[in-house]
Amino acid sequence: MAIDTTTQTSSAAVTPPDTPRLSTRDKLVLFVLCAAQFMVALDFSVLNVALPDLGRDLGMSRSALQWAVTAFALPSGGFLLLFGRVGDLFGRRRLFLTGLALFGAASLLSTLAWDPASFLAGRALQGLGAAAIVPTGMSLLTTTFPEGPARDRALGISGTLLSLGFTIGMVAGGTLTDAFGWRSTMALLTVFALIVLPLAPGLLPESRTPDRPRLDIPGAVTVTTGLLSLIYALSTAADHGFGRADVIAALAAGLVLLTAFALVESRAAAPLVSLPMLRRRTVAWGNLGGLVTFSMMSTIVFVLTLYLQEILRLSAFETGLVFGFQGLLSVVAGTLAPKVIGRFGARRTLVGSLAGQGALIATLLLLDSHGRSVWLATAAVALASMCHLGAIISYGLTVTSGVPDEEQGLATGLVTSTQQVGITVGIPLLGVLATTSGDLLSGVRTVVALDAAIVLGAAVLIGLGLRRSGS
Repeated sequence: MAIDTTTQTSSAAVTPPDTPRLSTRDKLVLFVLCAAQFMVALDFSVLNVALPDLGRDLGMSRSALQWAVTAFALPSGGFLLLFGRVGDLFGRRRLFLTGLALFGAASLLSTLAWDPASFLAGRALQGLGAAAIVPTGMSLLTTTFPEGPARDRALGISGTLLSLGFTIGMVAGGTLTDAFGWRSTMALLTVFALIVLPLAPGLLPESRTPDRPRLDIPGAVTVTTGLLSLIYALSTAADHGFGRADVIAALAAGLVLLTAFALVESRAAAPLVSLPMLRRRTVAWGNLGGLVTFSMMSTIVFVLTLYLQEILRLSAFETGLVFGFQGLLSVVAGTLAPKVIGRFGARRTLVGSLAGQGALIATLLLLDSHGRSVWLATAAVALASMCHLGAIISYGLTVTSGVPDEEQGLATGLVTSTQQVGITVGIPLLGVLATTSGDLLSGVRTVVALDAAIVLGAAVLIGLGLRRSGS
């Protein structure tokens, strides 16, 4: 659903008018890198409106549909930081190409899936490919274009395409699903990979960091398996209750693994997450804001997709148009947010954006089974997404403000991992309350109420926490 456009969007807003023209080769390099990032952004949204069709075709229950999203988000979030470190050590171009090849092959597997297991396996492999593409692609972009106007322009173009990726994904997903079925959404990603992969080797330069950092494999393994255990437990408990042995075991395993992750990170020479940095108020409260805005917005998109198609009986194409307005206003917000931040500051903008997101989500409690509710859903989710993008940009700036230059890499790593974890946990945590409810409309309202309460509560807590830190 939502993509991290923190640095890119803000860079676009401040690009000076005398930015130098890019050479033909620079443009081709930028095309390859942006196309790959756009492909990953597309994957976050292109399947959303196809979920009901997918469930019917593969025999997946409504409660199992959240795994179509989670199977991708979990490995992409869990391995993002590790793969970024692997690229630094062994070559960013090499890992970028590997990720592209894996993503393309996994998309083909998802296209040809014959049962839920094969489809979810393809989605998980797509997530692994994305975890390699995203950090190495951004590193290749920043190392290819020197700091200054050229890099600002490249980051601005990249950020705009990432914002548009969600919009185009929702509309294209609806159009393709209506015309050719859900498999065409995965085939589109396969085609993207086939276009980008042959161009990349001859254009992209190899780059690696000179200090050869160590790999924190134990950290990546413990955090990924810990999150997987907790998400499995929450999803299964929603169907069968917390008394089942596998639910209890998964909960216990998740808590133990995440505790182990904290211990690993406290002793690792090159940790994926810097625990001392989390003691900074701006880092801790800013990342909480990022976690809340991503997890709660992804949940709303998920439950509204079910609501629009299963209660209002909209087609996949019509549902895509509803979310298309959301994406368009997100692009508008991306141009306005830096100006708001410049006037009020990142911390106040973060709190205000979260408050706006929560209040607009709360209006969805007025949804009913009548067709006129489509207008309320369209307006509320589009305006909430404007606040959501404001929160994305401002939380990234809040987290990285006041951090020494030598620690900026760790700070931005936290920003990216918070995004991925937020996308991962929101749907299984709250979305299953809608998918397992006997009355879907009642379940949607329950999710909306909890979602809005969490976002509004977080806005209050973060406001108080950042005020004490000198905001």
